[in-house]
Amino acid sequence: MRNRARRDYPVHYAWIVFAVTFVTLLAAAGFRSTPGVLFVPLEQEFGWSRATIGLAVSVNLILYGFVGPFAAALMARFGLRRVVAGALLTIATGALLTTQIREPWQLVLLWGVVVGLGAGCMATILAATVANRWFVARRGLVVGVLTAAGATGQLVFLPLLAWLATAYDWRLVSITTALAALAVIPLVLLFLRDRPSDVGQLPYGALHDDPPPAATGNPIATAFRGLQLAVGRRDFWLLAIPFFVCGLSTNGLIGTHLIPAGVDHGMSEVAAASLLATIGIFDVIGATLAGWLTDRRDSRKLLFAYYGLRGLSLMLLPLALSAANASMILFIVFYGLDWVATVPPTVALATASFGRERGTMIYGWIFASHQVGAAVAATGAGVIRTVTGDYFLAFVSAGLLCLVAAVLSLGVGRREEVTATPLVPGAPLLR
Repeated sequence: MRNRARRDYPVHYAWIVFAVTFVTLLAAAGFRSTPGVLFVPLEQEFGWSRATIGLAVSVNLILYGFVGPFAAALMARFGLRRVVAGALLTIATGALLTTQIREPWQLVLLWGVVVGLGAGCMATILAATVANRWFVARRGLVVGVLTAAGATGQLVFLPLLAWLATAYDWRLVSITTALAALAVIPLVLLFLRDRPSDVGQLPYGALHDDPPPAATGNPIATAFRGLQLAVGRRDFWLLAIPFFVCGLSTNGLIGTHLIPAGVDHGMSEVAAASLLATIGIFDVIGATLAGWLTDRRDSRKLLFAYYGLRGLSLMLLPLALSAANASMILFIVFYGLDWVATVPPTVALATASFGRERGTMIYGWIFASHQVGAAVAATGAGVIRTVTGDYFLAFVSAGLLCLVAAVLSLGVGRREEVTATPLVPGAPLLR
């Protein structure tokens, strides 16, 4: 591959791409904050049960995950800029049309399918792609900070969205998230670049260029070839199963049901949303620290610690909700530090097992399992609440599954070497 003419920038262009990606993920985080905010207003206006609303959230979460590997293939084929701009436009369109819903199926179609498809391209697969393409040094830190962008967006959006839903109308929530997505499209088109060679540079920290082969095949077929390779590897399952639990215990359970659970215990919706937003403060700290540690420590041991601590905190959550404020604050701190701390070491282990470019796509399939777990919890916790009248069983069972995930994570990389199989026919092997 021939580099384009080198251009002079005040900093390495990798950091400009990093900054644009951070702002993009920050702005797109509004849609991730919305499900928990909309539960009570939709229940009150339309009389829909939490299980019914949870179904739409589940569809969103499943697509949010399963688009990941195809998004990685699309980014390899058509470039970051086109895919990200298209995803933001899709999110905005779906969110705006959601203001016109009257039936549950419309919520499933628009918030579940349309927004879910766009959101899938804005998931942690984007963070992993940017980190693997643009960085050699500081890669773990970059993944951690970009992952924290979602938490920062949650911190910015949640109190505002909850206030709009309660003081005015829940439709303003969808309008606000759509406008935030639209606002960053010009930034993406102007400054986001696909690879370091586009600006005549090497990846940050690289001593020589090692570009992947140009992607010319069908992106869908390429993504499925990645899955075919992955399912035969023990490491894939030792990463995917814990990540299933990760999604179940974060996006699907706490991200979707903490606000209605707080309302069940006498909190106002704004107060409960503020607690969830406070998790975002500690999430930023935890994700950044996790990325820093991933560059320096054994990622398997980090995952063991993160899943274990999360499991213990979830099992104590029912007591915290019923007890004094101090107990709830303690939960917020420990759980917040752990919210997305699993992402940097998981990306690092996937890259180590499957190679820099191929590992990104296979991480997309691992992330798909994350969102299946989130969808299971979004619907399952709603059903548990409907049947039993509270969330006790949902919180405790999620905590126990986290302890299982902690043990499984220690087995990654203990056996088998990378099986070098190209994803694109005729392409050289990726290491």
